[in-house]
Amino acid sequence: MKTSTKLIIAGTTIGVVVAGALIAKHFINVDRENQAVQIIGGADGPTSVFLAGKVPADRKQAEYTSITMEEAKEVFATSGNYIILDVRRADEFAEGHIPGAINVANEDIGAEQPAELPDLDQVIFVYCRSGRRSKEASAKLAALGYTNIYEFGGILDWDGEIEK
Repeated sequence: MKTSTKLIIAGTTIGVVVAGALIAKHFINVDRENQAVQIIGGADGPTSVFLAGKVPADRKQAEYTSITMEEAKEVFATSGNYIILDVRRADEFAEGHIPGAINVANEDIGAEQPAELPDLDQVIFVYCRSGRRSKEASAKLAALGYTNIYEFGGILDWDGEIEK
């Protein structure tokens, strides 16, 4: 292969990489305070990805518990002092949700405790559409100090009654 051909290929490769970085910068927003990256244009709208970092020794790692849909259904079959939290958007919630659920969109959970969830020790069962946003929301709630968070996936796997 000629030297000139190699230089053209190398120049083109560098150009593509630079163009990709510029395009990515346009579609990705970084929130350094909350350590989140928001990628514009996900299938469900903007997608937030939370950056994992080392937790200082004086702070406890925020935790939540993942359970199966069947385990959640067993709990919901009993009366108890718990909240079922749907973290989908309001329009998705209006299309149908698990009976008795309340709605606080994942995107609305930030650095402040949601008004709908005043008790940090309340048992809260979290779900979304497929399970991705429920994991994000559960991690954010745990980081806010909620102590009894149970994430159980998405309504796509729910075979029980739906309320509209």
